[in-house]
Amino acid sequence: MNVTDFNFHLPDELIAQDPPVQRGTSRLLALDRASGDVRHHQFADLPSLLRPGDLLVVNDTRVFPARLIGQRLPGGGAAECFLVRPTGNGDEWVALVHPGQRLREGARMLFTAGEHRLNAEVVGMHFHGRRTVRLWTDDGSSARDAIDAIGHIPLPPYIKRGDEPADRDRYQTVFARDRGSIAAPTAGLHFTPALLDALADRGVQRAAVTLHVGYGTFQPIRVERVEDHQMEAEHYEVSAATAAALTAARRDQRRIITVGTTSTRTVESLTIDPDGAVQPGKGETALFIHPGHRFQLVSGMITNFHLPRSSLIMLVSALAGREHVLAAYASAVKERYRFYSYGDAMVVL
Repeated sequence: MNVTDFNFHLPDELIAQDPPVQRGTSRLLALDRASGDVRHHQFADLPSLLRPGDLLVVNDTRVFPARLIGQRLPGGGAAECFLVRPTGNGDEWVALVHPGQRLREGARMLFTAGEHRLNAEVVGMHFHGRRTVRLWTDDGSSARDAIDAIGHIPLPPYIKRGDEPADRDRYQTVFARDRGSIAAPTAGLHFTPALLDALADRGVQRAAVTLHVGYGTFQPIRVERVEDHQMEAEHYEVSAATAAALTAARRDQRRIITVGTTSTRTVESLTIDPDGAVQPGKGETALFIHPGHRFQLVSGMITNFHLPRSSLIMLVSALAGREHVLAAYASAVKERYRFYSYGDAMVVL
């Protein structure tokens, strides 16, 4: 299957640059995965589209301000450091730096905000412009706290503006708990406490997984054949309670509906033992879901509208069929839905 099979036309003006004024007021396109039928709703209509007993699986990861903007030392030239993931060795991180040609091993940077000062030194060089950087503060205080104070929310590259203070709240789900993502699981951005209460009143159950979204979510596919693409590994954790909820839903033949592609990839990465019990666990997943994937647990999902030729639209197509998904996207364009992270949503059932 060719990557070009997942292309579609999207007018630039439909790419949402800001979130809705009020959380939860987005539109919702409902796609019947069997027939391809499309219906148009408001996101607040979601409880009426779900059944009592459905299990909704959310990703409770929390985005942290991973973009550090400062200066090179010595000299004071501009420098940027995008923290991708911790190495597990103290305060060392794999990062993308700019300007890369000047930030080689031994180069130092300084990032400041108010009383906070964070130092960085490049201690390793890798492929695709990546570096290992060591972080420290002048007074020995927590580098993590300094990152939180100095860093900028890493909005996706198709949002053509700088981050604003409001993004610290709006680019975060209401169920965010476990800090570690450099991008939001954006399907979750539409939920409000009131909507979660309405879903509970409807009899919809909820469980949480954690998958820390990495830089791979922004990576374009550089191969021609879909099957040749490789995903970057991302860290996930699934508790015993969530595994038990998944097991019960599967045995009762109730629908398991994931909120976002990240929750989908996490759930589909889990092991089911010979007795049909879903196993909890944590580790790394590089699962690439594309047409041909046989879903073992997921029967529906809520998701935003994704980039052409991206691994994310391929994942949705694996669940609903490429032709159905592209037709739904064409309908969304015609109806002027807002696309991508701060845009509208689609539910596939």
